[in-house]
Amino acid sequence: MRVVGLTGGIGSGKSTVAELFVRHGAALVDTDEIAHAISASGGIGAQAIAHAFGADFLDATGAIDRAKLRALVFGNDAARAQLNGVLHPLIRQEAMRRLAALPATAPYAILAVPLLFETNAYADVMWRALVVDCPEAMQIARVKARNQLDDATIRRIMEAQLPRQARLAQADDVIVNDGDLAQLADNVKKLHEIYAQAYE
Repeated sequence: MRVVGLTGGIGSGKSTVAELFVRHGAALVDTDEIAHAISASGGIGAQAIAHAFGADFLDATGAIDRAKLRALVFGNDAARAQLNGVLHPLIRQEAMRRLAALPATAPYAILAVPLLFETNAYADVMWRALVVDCPEAMQIARVKARNQLDDATIRRIMEAQLPRQARLAQADDVIVNDGDLAQLADNVKKLHEIYAQAYE
């Protein structure tokens, strides 16, 4: 099955774009969803974080304390590298398992990976790389509305990601998400038709 790697900066609209592709019949493997699943109480990610960073980084339920971990890693390059070294192999293992289990009837798969280029963990399975892009001011506004984070925290998260122009330079395809939902849906439809035609 052809795999389209989907990425973009925080607040760019990756999840919305992924959902629109699914409506057209694409299969979806979302590494954010995988990360949340393995970070839950009893998950292999939570166990690995406790081993690497200490039980203090789990909440009362045994799940990863995401706010506490975020506060540590977005101001500490070494800690962020350690976190990525712990979680990304586990996420990739589950993502590859899910890709292998997708129905052959799907025309192609969307593999949504926030740090697609940063980790370079999926280059061996990717057919196309699709970047969702929007102005940085729009990213910040969306994240503030969604997560109630302050500007400084959002900027630290953005700085930990690949710079916008570097991300765009590695894209095979780009969807600009700076308009309304109807415009975004139209852009997704056009790309879906290209991807599906290639499958046929």
